[in-house]
Amino acid sequence: MLRGENGHWQLPDGPLEVSGQATVGRLLIAHGAGAGQDSTFLQRLRAGLAEGGVQTLAIEFAYLQQMRREGRRRPPPRVDRLVEEMAAWCDFLSHPELPPLWLGGKSMGGRVASLLAARDGAPGLVLCGYPFHPPAKPERLRLDHWPRLACPTLVIQGTRDPFGTREEVAGYALSEHARLHWLQDGDHDWKPRRASGRSQAQLIDEGVAAIVAFMTAHASGHPQPSE
Repeated sequence: MLRGENGHWQLPDGPLEVSGQATVGRLLIAHGAGAGQDSTFLQRLRAGLAEGGVQTLAIEFAYLQQMRREGRRRPPPRVDRLVEEMAAWCDFLSHPELPPLWLGGKSMGGRVASLLAARDGAPGLVLCGYPFHPPAKPERLRLDHWPRLACPTLVIQGTRDPFGTREEVAGYALSEHARLHWLQDGDHDWKPRRASGRSQAQLIDEGVAAIVAFMTAHASGHPQPSE
């Protein structure tokens, strides 16, 4: 897996699934707080990215592995512990002969990736459904580290996301390196209402296209404007 091979491995730190060829780039992707890499959302996202030339390296945090062993739900640990776990994965998976390893994730996984990028730097960030604040608690913003983000950062957010709607996010001071792509009528899992005439699968495909375009543009040195 250190040379870019596809497959599923059970490593000392947990499972790793590598999908796709890195013709555009490589993306380490972490899961959200309550669902692992086997969620429908992440499976479709990774499959789409692989088709688009982005190799994904899917990891699971230790607490979720414990959930699977015990067969019961448990809350994630303090976020700084998750940052250290992701840092260890980055050290293990980075390779001088392979494209730079971008960081990203769904919801909590994206927050962890952004905290690590703010602390240690990163080639780029892909944040899917970023938890700008807990639902119904817009005053508890999770943006203190954002001024320290110095890498290309793409946020893909549903316009109805209770962790940060389009109207709320419009008032935030984000990193100058951040770009936003809004999925019309999508919620936190990019599910639109039936009346919208669109489906979750369509919004995930739109998100995939935005990620591929963003990573391609920064690989070629021509960043895309915010949407």
